[in-house]
Amino acid sequence: MASTSGAKASKKPTARKGALAAGAARASGERAKRRSTPLIAAVDPTAAPSETKAGNAPETAGAETSAGRATQDRPAPPTSSGKHRPRPVAKAVPTRKAVSRSGARTANPARSSGSTGPAREATGAGKPAARHTEAPKVRALKAVTDDVVPEVVDPSAGAGAGAGARSVAPGVEELLTAGIAAVRVASEAAGISPDDVERHIASLLSFVRRRVTGDYTVDEFGFDEDFTRHFYLPVLRPLYRSWFRVEVRGIENIPAEGGGLVVANHSGTIAMDSLMTQVAVHDEHPSHRHLRMLGADLVFQTPVIGQVARKSGSTLAANPDAERLLSSGELCGVWPEGFKGVGKPFSERYKLQRFGRGGFVSAALRTGAPIIPCSIVGAEEIYPIIGNMKTVARLLGAPYAPITPTWPLLGPLGLIPLPSKWIIEFGSPVETADLGPNAADDPMLVFDLTDQVRETIQQTLYSLLMQRRSVFF
Repeated sequence: MASTSGAKASKKPTARKGALAAGAARASGERAKRRSTPLIAAVDPTAAPSETKAGNAPETAGAETSAGRATQDRPAPPTSSGKHRPRPVAKAVPTRKAVSRSGARTANPARSSGSTGPAREATGAGKPAARHTEAPKVRALKAVTDDVVPEVVDPSAGAGAGAGARSVAPGVEELLTAGIAAVRVASEAAGISPDDVERHIASLLSFVRRRVTGDYTVDEFGFDEDFTRHFYLPVLRPLYRSWFRVEVRGIENIPAEGGGLVVANHSGTIAMDSLMTQVAVHDEHPSHRHLRMLGADLVFQTPVIGQVARKSGSTLAANPDAERLLSSGELCGVWPEGFKGVGKPFSERYKLQRFGRGGFVSAALRTGAPIIPCSIVGAEEIYPIIGNMKTVARLLGAPYAPITPTWPLLGPLGLIPLPSKWIIEFGSPVETADLGPNAADDPMLVFDLTDQVRETIQQTLYSLLMQRRSVFF
């Protein structure tokens, strides 16, 4: 009996010590689990497949001990009904702080190592917070507008950043900055205002963007105002202002609105006078009107030149086209001498040729548009014709093949016009509205008006020649 009671007494301390050891191990496992899984949430729907499968949770140092596993394997306590209720299993979503403290590896090392933003933290519903990445900003260039700088969607911006997260295409900012700086230095060295140069560059870039995207309109005659205003006229302005130094007089005689017919003398071997008149009307008139020129068939049959003429507002010199333009309130220009005036020899300079049958007068009478005489001095001297190669002209199908002091002797250099001084004067308009549209059927009246306009231009030419000091000054 004594030995039996002693054995029982010796077993009690051993059982007590074993229970204490098991409790300590269980507590240690619970503390380790809390450190490694500080936040218990539902399964993350955006997590990688390796993170959502059971048994593939991230490993943490000391997170699973033998005592902890034994605790997890123990059955759940019985409910009031006496049945065992299974314990719900929740996936642990470790934060970056917990992982770095425990020294564990993440399930997707590439994602964790490449991320530079804030750590993902689970929300109440278990969804990660959206990342907001600031798009790179472009330094504001004074002359370059927003529609000139190409933009692309920032690939680093997530779905939560919205569609407004945009950035400049790679390398565009650096190229624009370097280009603008170089242009400013060059313009300052040339004595030109850098701001004006930047404004012109921005306008050119905007023009290129509109041509690429098709953001422009063309009327029924093929007139492209965007092309004319931003490319065609700027190309001609250096000749107009610096080379020929055109002086314009009587610009107030051109109506500010409504139809009008400008009738001018023609000369110069190449029809430069019509181009300079077009620039003069647009740049010098307060309303900046476009002169719709009426050209011969050969102009529109010539490659490239025909397309450019159409886009700049020219159309065929025919009464139906002229009447449609005048009736719609356009300002038209006509050079009745035609090729006879352009190709006349230098010995007959400033002597007007025949004005045809007066078709331009008929168009003005039918539409009631005023006729504005225009006299041009200086165009005769740009390519002085001293001979005509008629055989070459017949072979080429041209009205004439000129010989000038520089062509064809100097080859391509002979195509450079001489820098003569120009004067363009617009005379008082000849009103036709009071005569009525039926006056166009009276041939005598048409011839009288034609001779009146021709004589006005001829007398003005003589007057301007007397006022001119020299050909080139």
